Amino acid sequence: MKAGVAINPHTNIDLLEDVINDIDLVCIMSVNPGFGRQSFIENTYVKVKKLKDLIHKKGATTLIEVDGGVTNKNAKQLVEAGADVLVAGSYVFKAENPTATIADLKKLTSL
Repeated sequence: MKAGVAINPHTNIDLLEDVINDIDLVCIMSVNPGFGRQSFIENTYVKVKKLKDLIHKKGATTLIEVDGGVTNKNAKQLVEAGADVLVAGSYVFKAENPTATIADLKKLTSL
């Protein structure tokens, strides 16, 4: 079993400082949860980078997941900012060819 925390777009990363070593995964919501097809919140890149810096500073092994609005337009930049896991729901499942869409995302994000 693993421990995970999800944070909404308005939640400050600093709130995780005291518990980051106890968390296996932090899911950063890059849209407001509950509704598909929302626009990706651009400040997510800053939050991912800030969380990655906190993880390194504390010597944690926490993974960073980003959920919401992930597409071929932002996936590579999210991984470069420090994301380990990307969730692409509507982008994949509403695609004409979901299998090809997943393959494209994997190709874009392999560093």
